[in-house]
Amino acid sequence: MDRDMNILYILGVPLGYVMEWIYNLIPNYGWDIIIFTIVIRLLSIPLQLNQQKSMAKMSAFQPMIADIQKKYKDKPEKQQEELLKLQQEYGYKPTAGCMPMLVNFLVMFGVIEVVYRPLQRIFHIGADAVAAAGDAMTALGISFTQVTRDTNIIAQVLAGESTVTSVFTADQLNTITEFGQHMDFFGIDLTRVPQYSLAADNLPLLIFPILAVVTMFISTHISMKASGQEMQGSMKLTMYMMPLMYVFFCFTVPCAFSLYYVISNIVMTVQTQVMRKIYDPEKMKEQVKAEIASRKKEEKRGVKSTTIKVQDEKTGEVVEKNISASEMNKRRLEYARQQDAERYKDERTVPLSELQNKKED
Repeated sequence: MDRDMNILYILGVPLGYVMEWIYNLIPNYGWDIIIFTIVIRLLSIPLQLNQQKSMAKMSAFQPMIADIQKKYKDKPEKQQEELLKLQQEYGYKPTAGCMPMLVNFLVMFGVIEVVYRPLQRIFHIGADAVAAAGDAMTALGISFTQVTRDTNIIAQVLAGESTVTSVFTADQLNTITEFGQHMDFFGIDLTRVPQYSLAADNLPLLIFPILAVVTMFISTHISMKASGQEMQGSMKLTMYMMPLMYVFFCFTVPCAFSLYYVISNIVMTVQTQVMRKIYDPEKMKEQVKAEIASRKKEEKRGVKSTTIKVQDEKTGEVVEKNISASEMNKRRLEYARQQDAERYKDERTVPLSELQNKKED
């Protein structure tokens, strides 16, 4: 087992193979990151569509939730009971749309692992060889961290330092040398880690972290509007505080991560605008309100409804559907008839004379 085996390893290995495939097509680290990000965002479209639909639908419940919280603000148990009733009777799902966020986090940590260790994850150079190169640099008095190790190894290989180059095979040296010539993007070394400094050599490295934070704020604001939900208090503060968490990542991992995050925010913003056209929050609100009004009207008439799972004829997806008691009874009767038809099908195909003879026997 790889000694670096952990959650980052598990997430980073498959993404490393994707990056390798892209690098073989276009040997430029910056453009590879951009193409990689676009591919990942395109693959996440089904999840984002589902999230937009869920968030838009949940926005219709916000006034009802606010009323319950206001009405039972001094009775937390009753408040919880009413919210649970809202979930059971009207399909309110507070965790709707969480899956895309979880997937984004997993991909983000996978990307961090790839840009941490490009020599291992993208070019599959063994951990032992990389560790030996690190020991050689330590012997030379070159200080580095686990984050900056690959950057320093590449620099020493390009400089022709024999104690470092001797630990690699000829093919590995060719790979590292070629990568060292293609890891700059518009003059910015994507393997370097930005510092909280205005030093001349650090200024170019600040460009992508700044762009990452700006695009994150814009993307978050547009996503909130597209969801149709009015976030207030701690929830709103949390949504706008999240970019600060990414600032930490941008200044603790190589610039390649910041570039990934900038492109991811831009693509996500465009996707959000498109998804908003497909699942308009206002239309979804009206649809949910109509369903709730119809449900309440049936309840007043004493007609209870049941939620069942059916297959959508157009999409083939299994969806939940509310049906009235009378409709449920019809479905049960039809099912009973089918069961009877299956049970007595042999007898129905046998002539009466033969059945009579069987009885006499």
